[in-house]
Amino acid sequence: MSTGKINVQTENIFPIIKKFLYSDNEIFLRELVSNAVDATQKLKALSSMGEAKGDLGDLKVEVEVDKVAKTITIRDKGIGMTGEEIEKYITQIAFSGAEEFVQKYKDKVDKNVVIGHFGLGFYSAFMVAKKVEIFSLSFKEGSRAVRWECDGSPEYTLEDINTKTTRGTDIVLHIADDSEEYLDNYKIQGLLTKYCKFLPVEIKFGTKKDHVKKDGEEKETEVEVDNIINNPNPAWTRKPADLKDEDYKAFYRELYPMQFEEPLFHIHLNVDYPFNLTGILYFPKLTNKFEAPKDRIQLYCNQVFVTDNVENIVPDFLTLLRGVIDSPDIPLNVSRSYLQADGNVKKISSHITKKVADKLEEIFKKDRADFEKKWNDIKIFVEYGMISDEKFYEKAVKFALLQNTDGKSFTFEEYENHVKGNQTDKDKRLVYLYATSTDEQHAYIDAARNRGYDVLLMDSPLDSHFINHLESKLKDTSFVRVDSDTVEKLIKKDDGMPSKLTDEQQKQVQPVIEGVVPKEKFTVVFESLSETDAPMLITRPEFMRRMKDMSAMGGGMNFYGSMPDMYNLVVNSNHPIISKILAETNADKQKQLAKQTTDLALLSQGLLKGEDLTGFIKRSVDMINSSN
Repeated sequence: MSTGKINVQTENIFPIIKKFLYSDNEIFLRELVSNAVDATQKLKALSSMGEAKGDLGDLKVEVEVDKVAKTITIRDKGIGMTGEEIEKYITQIAFSGAEEFVQKYKDKVDKNVVIGHFGLGFYSAFMVAKKVEIFSLSFKEGSRAVRWECDGSPEYTLEDINTKTTRGTDIVLHIADDSEEYLDNYKIQGLLTKYCKFLPVEIKFGTKKDHVKKDGEEKETEVEVDNIINNPNPAWTRKPADLKDEDYKAFYRELYPMQFEEPLFHIHLNVDYPFNLTGILYFPKLTNKFEAPKDRIQLYCNQVFVTDNVENIVPDFLTLLRGVIDSPDIPLNVSRSYLQADGNVKKISSHITKKVADKLEEIFKKDRADFEKKWNDIKIFVEYGMISDEKFYEKAVKFALLQNTDGKSFTFEEYENHVKGNQTDKDKRLVYLYATSTDEQHAYIDAARNRGYDVLLMDSPLDSHFINHLESKLKDTSFVRVDSDTVEKLIKKDDGMPSKLTDEQQKQVQPVIEGVVPKEKFTVVFESLSETDAPMLITRPEFMRRMKDMSAMGGGMNFYGSMPDMYNLVVNSNHPIISKILAETNADKQKQLAKQTTDLALLSQGLLKGEDLTGFIKRSVDMINSSN
């Protein structure tokens, strides 16, 4: 037996590992199981090269909880270690056996079959263990089994043993008193499912011993360890040609078992230059909900789960998708807990964006009718991408759709050709009219249609931002909401029709109308409209309304969001009712007529409520009775 000191530059590195290096205690299981898988993968690689002789046998990695002994054992049947190798790889912290293995066999073995990178994973064991033992027997002929023990101080013992006769390594954690939660079966199975669900070697889990009471005495009972918890060959590791649509759907259900809706599309990523990247991304149904996704894209490194917080790898708009990204080239910090800044991340992000845009364009060209059916389910995603990512915009403008209030779909180019003959103003600018609700703005949509105008439906919560973005992109084009002005002024073609009321007459009737609406909310303006148009209309100034919408979505100037809603009360100076109000000599009747006409305009926009609505109904009944 020999003794020694772990080769570190500080007197005691373990408190540093426990408190600072790993952000979460549960990481220990991921690291140790990953090491066991590495040892197994190395053995497979050596066997394929003829350097490991004989039958490999059962290569499952076993995780075993012993509640009586208060231990967790991670057991592999991989390459094992000699005493000299334990001295080299375990006692010299940060010496990575994985890196050395890849360098030695770089021309003979795929570097991506080996998970480890740092050589620190083993020491995460001391986050939960008061003592750690290693029992190992190397695959090399003539090797002797060895046992290593450390209690969390720099001192360790290393000795030859005769009790281990099978190739591989057992890591035995003697769980500390403050970490006994990790002796719970469900806790460990949950962590294995979270971090090791897709490791490339089968993982077997169970409980070795448990307490039972029999005849008043507490005794031990054996529990069979035979529960395979992982899928070693997940869909993203296989070739797209070998997968059917049902395979992709089945994998989606495996990733998100609580999701009952099937995805709309999928994208299989498979890149080996200039970086390694595989994965599958799914488009869920988004409809008009703009909220943080609960089921997010999962990041893996050589099939080891790292995080589902991938904002630094993919642009924000892509976080609305679901699925898996796996890359050994994404730079992680030493504990594999989070990303580090690196040029590769930007390249990977750009590539994923391009692949998503290319896939959507391909689907659009292949089956436009099906794409149009699914458009409302992905519209918010595409709009978000076009707003936030210039390169995505350049591609998406070819397949992004605009839909009008008749339910017809157009590409941007198609829509320009559709309206430019009739919706060009006197300054030769294209005017795109739009509504946000076909019900609430029905009267305005109907008036625009009667003029031969086409009206877009833009009801996405992002549309206030999207419209601003499009106005900066589309040459000589403006967007005007259909209720922002009278139909004559939505698209200014000329000076309009003459007014039947003189300026003096308008000044006479204006204070009467202003007296029946709150001045802080309504601005009374006169317009010379057709006699067949409504006597009064409610419009919302485009700029103010758009700024308030953007403020509500967290954009624009925030002070607009706190300002009260402002409306224009547009008085049709050519309507007979307005002339009747002007001609009425009885002040009470004049006010009642003005109030009734104003309330009709408010009622049409859902703005008449409470006491005012009750008064309008009573007044209407009285007017009907008096007419008899």
